[in-house]
Amino acid sequence: MFKEFREFAVKGNVVDLAVGVIIGGAFGTIVSSLVGDVIMPPLGLLLGGVDFKDFFLVLRAGDKVPPPYLTLAAAKEAHAATLNYGLFINAVINFLIVAWAIFLLIRGMNRLRREEAAAPAAPAPPPREEVLLTEIRDLLKARV
Repeated sequence: MFKEFREFAVKGNVVDLAVGVIIGGAFGTIVSSLVGDVIMPPLGLLLGGVDFKDFFLVLRAGDKVPPPYLTLAAAKEAHAATLNYGLFINAVINFLIVAWAIFLLIRGMNRLRREEAAAPAAPAPPPREEVLLTEIRDLLKARV
């Protein structure tokens, strides 16, 4: 059973999948930073200086401080129940950027594969019978 597990674990597909998951996690961190630190601030500025993470609805007022709450952090500090649709918007934008980056990556890989497939392959060697017949023909020509 251990031998069978070892064969499964070291198969190329399993190792490739593990590498993909690790790189995907690191890529996710980069994209999250891109969205939160690069894309959302200018977008919020275009919307009048509003940060998407502060878009929320108060479902139940907090027990520490009464509404209104200017930021999500203030609402959480007051223990208010909130519907955080701004964080959802951030997650959707994050997903769209990841999906676009993966699309571009797959598109580039497919282009490389098509170029490899289009490259002419070396001609197949002639069948053995043809080689022998060619040798016989050449020998007969040399005798005459």
